[in-house]
Amino acid sequence: MKIICDRTLLSAAVSGVSKAVTQRSSIPVLEGILLKAEGFQLTLTGYDLEMGITTSIEANVLTPGETVLSAKLLGDIIRGLTSDEIEISVNETNNATVKGGIPEFNIAGMNPGDYPELPKPGADQTLDINTAALREMVETTLYAVSVDDKKPAHTGELFVMGPEQLTVVALDGFRLAITQKNIAAAKEISIIIPAKTLSETVKLFTKEDEIIHIAANRRFVVFSSQSYTVISRLIEGDFLDYKRVLPEGCRTRVTIDVRDFMSAIERASLIITERLKNPLRITFDNKITVRCQTTLGKVVDELDAKIEGEPVEIGFNNRYLLDALRYSHANKLILELNGPLSPVKVMPEDGDDFLFLVLPVRFKND
Repeated sequence: MKIICDRTLLSAAVSGVSKAVTQRSSIPVLEGILLKAEGFQLTLTGYDLEMGITTSIEANVLTPGETVLSAKLLGDIIRGLTSDEIEISVNETNNATVKGGIPEFNIAGMNPGDYPELPKPGADQTLDINTAALREMVETTLYAVSVDDKKPAHTGELFVMGPEQLTVVALDGFRLAITQKNIAAAKEISIIIPAKTLSETVKLFTKEDEIIHIAANRRFVVFSSQSYTVISRLIEGDFLDYKRVLPEGCRTRVTIDVRDFMSAIERASLIITERLKNPLRITFDNKITVRCQTTLGKVVDELDAKIEGEPVEIGFNNRYLLDALRYSHANKLILELNGPLSPVKVMPEDGDDFLFLVLPVRFKND
């Protein structure tokens, strides 16, 4: 195998597929990238047995062939070279030479025959979505994904693809995030996609106007565009019936300025630490009063808001409330409350693009 290609293109491709490469594995070949040269292109693949990423770049293929090279070492070498073009050649014993200008590296490759074959998911085309919309939906909800493996289904996001709407749901037992967009699907299906897959996918597809094709079945999901293809196993199990936990109606409705409310919570959080996790005590009456007390001190803060309905005092985990405000990406929000022990609904002032739930915290003297 011998190829010559653009250094910038190769560097970006190596960085992209490395997101699916295992950093440390008992199977050494999984720490590498499969490089396959044929025709007029070089195809790169990273695969950790759960998620696989492939991409192709233009290359002058002098001798077709394939090899597996250490993802970290190859990436470091390419970033260290300064020439516009990179030459990679591999001999019969899988020893590779990487050259860019005067510097020349000789590194050991691995047998491409030992590299696991990517699964053939056989997934049907389900829907098309542009990059910006997918990124917005994932980034709005990903904060609420559970990190507790006791409920594996909640370590991913539920994608509900309907005839006219895509709904994405994440929850961890303390908060819930739902977002939806009017996107028609060719096939109705509900799947649970691992959080890592979604996080890495939205980082890969960076062109705002790029269309991402999503294909899915009960075992796999495939995200593909002109730049990358991502194949991922799905999470099996039952996702919580999220519609059943949504409170109906409200006894108190509050319209808040997000920046002002966040600032008040951040000030109160100055006396909260990992060791001193006392809740915020927030009163919604004629105005919003934020209180907190730990052994570090005591804080009382107030801010104006439009409050309709019954006055109520609720305890909140400061981080959970801040996350809901921060990931709303909104200037104004509506809070709907049904008493001190009922989940709080957080919604945009206009429209229904998302809905967050934040569970209250009981005070010790309740």
